Amino acid sequence: MYIGDFYVRLIKTRDVKETRTSTTYKGKKIPLLIVEPKKAPARKVPGVLWIHGGGYMLGMKEMAYMCRALDLVRNFGVKVVLPGYRLSWQAPYPAAIEDCYGGLLYLKEHAAELGIDDRQIMVGGESAGGGLTAALCILARDRGEVNIAFQMPLYPMLDNLDTETSRNNHGHIWNTRLNHIGWQLYLRKDAKRPDISPYASPSRETNYEGLPPAYTFVGTGEPFYAETLKFVQNLQDAGVPATVDIYETDTHAFDMLYPRRPESAVAAKKLNEAFSYAIKNYFTEQG
Repeated sequence: MYIGDFYVRLIKTRDVKETRTSTTYKGKKIPLLIVEPKKAPARKVPGVLWIHGGGYMLGMKEMAYMCRALDLVRNFGVKVVLPGYRLSWQAPYPAAIEDCYGGLLYLKEHAAELGIDDRQIMVGGESAGGGLTAALCILARDRGEVNIAFQMPLYPMLDNLDTETSRNNHGHIWNTRLNHIGWQLYLRKDAKRPDISPYASPSRETNYEGLPPAYTFVGTGEPFYAETLKFVQNLQDAGVPATVDIYETDTHAFDMLYPRRPESAVAAKKLNEAFSYAIKNYFTEQG
């Protein structure tokens, strides 16, 4: 990564503002970071719950300033809520997904005061945040308390078992060894079980009907290539609109870590196009 890029992005955040607050769910206090345009739109806008990555064991909500979430705020005027979920070394599954669900409930319950159109509650995230995005959409569908209009699980960490591309993978940033460590910390003794809940490992889901439309992208040489394509195919087979863009790279999270690469610029552009389509076409009423 170019060292100056992170600081350049911070300087460029003068057109956005942040609010720090918290919510409580199941007795746990969940810190929240809200990022929105400094100049509030006159209309209600989509609300996006964005979930940071880090293999379930690392990362922080402030990664909003180096990922695609900031693009959505700046380019579309949306409001993004980022939950500071418990990491796996602090507490294993289901801590992270329940914290994210608490953040999702906060977004729905505070939609009016935040100026959010609750027909367009969306969820996105990268890597483990992408895995939590997929899991959260399954969980929300099954609990029936929040209807999600669109999901963006970017190069998501979906499968606790080895796939043809996560097995013996030596890609940059993330590889087989790190993947095993990540799942071991998150699921502990259940890390290698094939019969765990899809809320823990979304690839275990067998019913994809009723899930939100999806957009994602992934690199051909990274561990999550196969599971991402399988996830998209399963959505499509269930009649759910789902699209994936594929890039020739073995660098995980290439768009975040190497934003000056040509493929990173294309990936950002394609995501913006997919999101533009989503805000014009995907709505779901809250129950």
